[in-house]
Amino acid sequence: MNSSPLPNGRLLPDSQSWNSSGSDEDLDVEPGPGPHGGVVEFGGVLSKWTNYIHGWQDRWVMLKNNTLSYYKSQDEREYGCRGSLCLSKAVITPHEFDECRLDISVNDSVWYLRAQDPEHRNQWIDSIEQHRAESGYGSESSLRRHGSMLSLTSATSGYSATSTSSFKKGHSLREKLAEMETFRDILCRQVDTLQKYFDGCADAVTKDELQRDKIVEDDEDGFPNTRSDGEFLHNNNGSKEKLFQCLSHKGINGIDFKGEAITFKATTVGILATLSHCIDLMVKREDSWQKRLDKEMEKRRRVEDAYKSALSELKMKSHFGGPDYEEGPNSLINEDEFFDAVEAALDRQDKIEEQSQCEKSRIQRSSSVPLGDVYSSVGSHRFAEKVEEMVQNHMTYSLQDVGGDANWQLVVEEGEMKVYRREVEENGIVLDPLKATHCVKGVTGHELCHYFWDTDVRNDWETTVENFNIVETLSDNAIIIYQTHKRVWPASQRDVLYLSAIRKIIANNENDPDTWLVCNFSVEHENAQPNNRCVRAKINIAMICQTLVSPPEGDKEISRDNILCKITYVANVNPGGWAPASVLRAVAKREYPKFLKRFTSYVQEKTAGKPILF
Repeated sequence: MNSSPLPNGRLLPDSQSWNSSGSDEDLDVEPGPGPHGGVVEFGGVLSKWTNYIHGWQDRWVMLKNNTLSYYKSQDEREYGCRGSLCLSKAVITPHEFDECRLDISVNDSVWYLRAQDPEHRNQWIDSIEQHRAESGYGSESSLRRHGSMLSLTSATSGYSATSTSSFKKGHSLREKLAEMETFRDILCRQVDTLQKYFDGCADAVTKDELQRDKIVEDDEDGFPNTRSDGEFLHNNNGSKEKLFQCLSHKGINGIDFKGEAITFKATTVGILATLSHCIDLMVKREDSWQKRLDKEMEKRRRVEDAYKSALSELKMKSHFGGPDYEEGPNSLINEDEFFDAVEAALDRQDKIEEQSQCEKSRIQRSSSVPLGDVYSSVGSHRFAEKVEEMVQNHMTYSLQDVGGDANWQLVVEEGEMKVYRREVEENGIVLDPLKATHCVKGVTGHELCHYFWDTDVRNDWETTVENFNIVETLSDNAIIIYQTHKRVWPASQRDVLYLSAIRKIIANNENDPDTWLVCNFSVEHENAQPNNRCVRAKINIAMICQTLVSPPEGDKEISRDNILCKITYVANVNPGGWAPASVLRAVAKREYPKFLKRFTSYVQEKTAGKPILF
């Protein structure tokens, strides 16, 4: 079996191949079932942060073949995993404060995991790192050698070189440098061989000249000369051919000069080709690294901008929700998750309210409705002019029909109820005005506005308010109220300070319907300053109720069957802080119709069987 010399002097059989690169780009992972051929599987129970509703949940996590997968439980493994991460480019981050927690991120995907104690967390981290190493990212014990790019066997000598026909372009600069080392060793041996040949030729020529001089002298004397080997040298062609026998095609010391020359040429061609490819690789590497550097510089600039923005927001507010999530424009919570959490919280509040309504129905509160004359006066308090301005604006603009206005969008239509919205944003905050129209049978505008304004019965129908108190009573029909609303996580808790006024609108002629109005608009008061616990919202709300009476049949008296109340409800709300626009609009679309239905049903129930109050 022929063999070829390696740079270190060892012989490699021709049937084998040799790779000197060690490049990461040309290495495969060698699988192994046990501790000598690879890493074993690793599995166990870890707590995983699922979402903002259910929080931490126990999951069966399996580490196998450089992949981390999780299942709902160990028994459900046969049904397939619920998610997996490739650990090749994963970043494992032990939590700074929680000794049982580790975060694993791959690009935008992040898994938050918790072990039962710090020891188990360290075992998981060690196992993950071992799998990453055995996969080819840090360990050389599991690397498989590829086919050689060099043929190191010469057919006519014990030395070797690479022919241009067997040269292939690789993808690794390290591999090419290893080939250059091999070529160098081969070339050094070939130079030594040729040098020996040339030295032998020089010695032969010197000896030949001395022999020829001696032959000439013998010819002059006419005597033959005897060589040391007993042969006679004569001055003819036969004697000269015997003299130069040492310079036959076998060469000096059996060296094949022609073969070595061809091999030397092939080696130099290989060196030149490899050098050319090295230059190409270095140029490509330079371009690639330059592009990477530009991308990293751009990423760094964006991260610095995001950090400055987040820092400025954090100085203004410090609300937190979920693990490592903060509320605000730079929140890690995306809009879908934000909406899911808000919707789930509202559903829970609805269930609680249904239970509480059953208890409230057992306790009937009696609320006397004052006569309309009490609410006709403007008043003489310090906000009287502002109240009058608000009332006139609502009577002028809020009652205008918006059905044909392109700026208003019909978002909800349920029977007699219609809800319109006009999309408005200011500095990234949603300020959409809302307008709802509805018709309710059997109640008057006076009755609806009374129950909407009266704080004694507010908790009977209002489900979003946590608590409230009257800051100041300005007059019989105007009060200043401070109220806090129930928090819907992950949104911050809101509070609002507003003036609430109820007014009976004086009719200009006898054909005008009986009209009542309640307007609520934000004010400031020294006894209710903003605090760090809540975000102060601003409101401008009005409920306008017009009573329409149809004539009764014959001489019958007017009953509640002859009464229809037309409700116009307008709301302009500034939430006071950032929240996803899609979430705010979706919540408003869901909650306003529910509020109107709940409130009107409550008034109908309270006034049923009682005398009509106009």
